[in-house]
Amino acid sequence: MERFFKFNQYGTTITKEISAGLISYITVAYIIIVNATILAVAGIPMEAGIIATILTSFIGCLVMGLWSNAPLLIIPGMGLNAMFTYTIVQSGGFSWQEALAMVFVSGLVFIVIAFTPLAKVITSSIPNSLKEAITIGIGILLILIGFENAGIITSSEHTLLAIGDLSSPTAIITFIGLTITILLFIKNVPGNLLLSIIITSFLTIWFGGSNFEGISLSMPSFHEYIGVFGQISWGQAGNIIFWLTSISFAMVIVFENIGLIHGHSKMLNRPESSKKSLQATAVSVLSSGIFGTSPTVASVEAAAGITAGGRTGLTSIVTGIMFLVSILFIPIIKIVPASAVSPILILIGILMLQNIVHIQMDELTECIPALLIIVLIPLTYSIADGMAIGFILYPLIKLLLGKWKEIHPALYLIAILFIGNFVIQYVF
Repeated sequence: MERFFKFNQYGTTITKEISAGLISYITVAYIIIVNATILAVAGIPMEAGIIATILTSFIGCLVMGLWSNAPLLIIPGMGLNAMFTYTIVQSGGFSWQEALAMVFVSGLVFIVIAFTPLAKVITSSIPNSLKEAITIGIGILLILIGFENAGIITSSEHTLLAIGDLSSPTAIITFIGLTITILLFIKNVPGNLLLSIIITSFLTIWFGGSNFEGISLSMPSFHEYIGVFGQISWGQAGNIIFWLTSISFAMVIVFENIGLIHGHSKMLNRPESSKKSLQATAVSVLSSGIFGTSPTVASVEAAAGITAGGRTGLTSIVTGIMFLVSILFIPIIKIVPASAVSPILILIGILMLQNIVHIQMDELTECIPALLIIVLIPLTYSIADGMAIGFILYPLIKLLLGKWKEIHPALYLIAILFIGNFVIQYVF
């Protein structure tokens, strides 16, 4: 194992990797139920959606771990599943089988980019200020998700966001859990994040916020899944809108993953791992269409495993195995309360904000687009949409100020593609 994963080279151990894998799984296990619920709106049976999500996550994490040896997690992406269901199926009028064909096409496009020099051209054309901004924006998004899951931040009739009920048991335990998490992390206690989750979970159960009633081991029905696996339909292949939507979908998938993988590689201090990580993600997106789910992404929650000490692909493999085993105990997943996971997400988000010192605040043409990305990723709840505004504005400002030579030609093309994506989504 040492020869393959290189634990000594990356300053880790098998124990740390397994612990990081378990933490990673706990932070992303929610996707099993949430993704299946969204797919059900598109017409995919609930249990079939559960199995599709589990199998896709298992294969994705396995490919990531074995191919790139990086502790990144591959799961169906939040936002992409909404685009699949609400934009393509409900608004676009396509069937879920035709939407799966679009996922497959997106995967093919992604593979062409990831396995050719195009990937290097795209990533090298992105200015450092925008790359740093993506990492910071994702960090704020994690903080928002953490507080939202705990009910500390909610929506309101009068404002976009509002403070929740701070007297609720979930909110109180989340604050206690956050304090415990920060202290354990600062003290560098071994297994600090996993220990935090365990302590906070028991506190929640102690105060009646969660219980073991009705928990049982059961296998979901594979009968429904047989009618979903491989059910790609090319019935609309002669429709130009089918291909325009597929290319738009592919662009969102590619740039969201480039942003996520850059952020995680930055945390790992292993920029050389990004190429193979991107390739593993591309293969996973292609398999998503076959397995019957919306596209996968290099999950933002992978930061939890990295913060817990995960440095190699073993972390990802452990998470993948846990996904596969979870077929037996999906009801048990619900035991881990939001008040236990939220403090982890909040802490990781805070740590990611430290990258703001790398943005040139004294150069307005650099910092304004970057700051907009930072703000818009959490406000739009979309990494791709937040990136789009900054990626459009950056070359536009430089061009209007006569600094067009500072821009890589590929960045102009990227900006045009982002504009085209908005036109397809909101005009057609």
